[in-house]
Amino acid sequence: MRGIRRWFPLFPVCTIALAFATGAAGYTLNYTLPASGGCPVPTRFSTVTAIAREWSTSLPVSPQTIFTVAAPGTSQQITEIQQTIETAFSAWTGVTGTTLNATTYPDALAPLGDTSTQDACANDQESNLTGEDTICFNQSSTAFTPGVLAFTRVFAATAPGQTLGSTTSSFAGQILEADILVRNDGQVTFATPGALASNPSSYDLESVLIHEMGHFFGLEHSPIWRAVMTPFAPPPGTYFGERPTATEPDAPLADDDRTGLRVLYPDPNDTTDVGVITGRVLPANPLSLAGLQATAAGEYVSGIFGANVVAVDANTGQVMAGALSGWSCSSASAAPVFDGTYTIERLPLGRTYNLYIEPLDGLFTPADIGGGGLNLCSTTSATPCTAPPVNADFVPHVRPAG
Repeated sequence: MRGIRRWFPLFPVCTIALAFATGAAGYTLNYTLPASGGCPVPTRFSTVTAIAREWSTSLPVSPQTIFTVAAPGTSQQITEIQQTIETAFSAWTGVTGTTLNATTYPDALAPLGDTSTQDACANDQESNLTGEDTICFNQSSTAFTPGVLAFTRVFAATAPGQTLGSTTSSFAGQILEADILVRNDGQVTFATPGALASNPSSYDLESVLIHEMGHFFGLEHSPIWRAVMTPFAPPPGTYFGERPTATEPDAPLADDDRTGLRVLYPDPNDTTDVGVITGRVLPANPLSLAGLQATAAGEYVSGIFGANVVAVDANTGQVMAGALSGWSCSSASAAPVFDGTYTIERLPLGRTYNLYIEPLDGLFTPADIGGGGLNLCSTTSATPCTAPPVNADFVPHVRPAG
């Protein structure tokens, strides 16, 4: 791992999936269940057209929650915050092997716009959905429960032909609107990179935005410590990882973050990051899962659901990606089968990997990673199923090769 640092679990940063979307946390992805039922699909933007994005320049005044080098209320402050937003986006558009990469796909994201509207993000009643993807710093929400620094609302289509604003979905799982809201009630404060040293009690705004933008693009929380998508923020006054640079804009990310983005937005011309590792996590005693029925058709749970499977470069010790085991689909129309399957995709070729398997019973729990479990089933569709509880009550054993 590059620059392993511990995140202190003081305040979680979170994502909330609403409206059309049914959220889940498998691998590092967020999933949507199609309206017709069947196999869950990853939640992601369409890259056929540029992803529109904007931010609200309305900022909290009393109490002031965002500290900048520039004086409050000046055009210089607006410029400084906008630059922080742009830099945070560049961490994700700096990942090679994706159709979001700013070098190979310079038009993937539309220029960052702005609005003076205070409540420009979707509100708690979802009555002001416009299809605009917006970042808000001065909008209240009941979702700011104790400990939440920021959250991302993702509205995804459950079928082709659904419309939100000027966007019509072309596939189930397409993100139609994603909004990032940053806490503004004065319980916590944030600082731009230039102002962080003089405001050591504030959280680094760039770190928080990079994490939320991972949710914005369709990623869920990751149980990998070094990953930006880990559920917990670093302490106030500190920055997690490395600051982005012009030559390495994605420096803040871990390989787990990069791998997840490549899975969501794979570059068809990438011939390097195309490795796949797949398998099943099975109990030593199959009878330990007896009685866990998963579908109306009478199928039973046959594998460990929710084990954290980590691929580590055998030569460098670097964590490349992680996945949660549990399920597979025989076809797009079939309900998930809970057989312990895991798949880690978009790995660099030409390397040897060691796999580690662990339960989510330590620093990270199922509730931290995906709200307590993977919501992968519909009870009303033609292919109903019931997801089993996440299995964290097992001890992994190594079976010698040969």
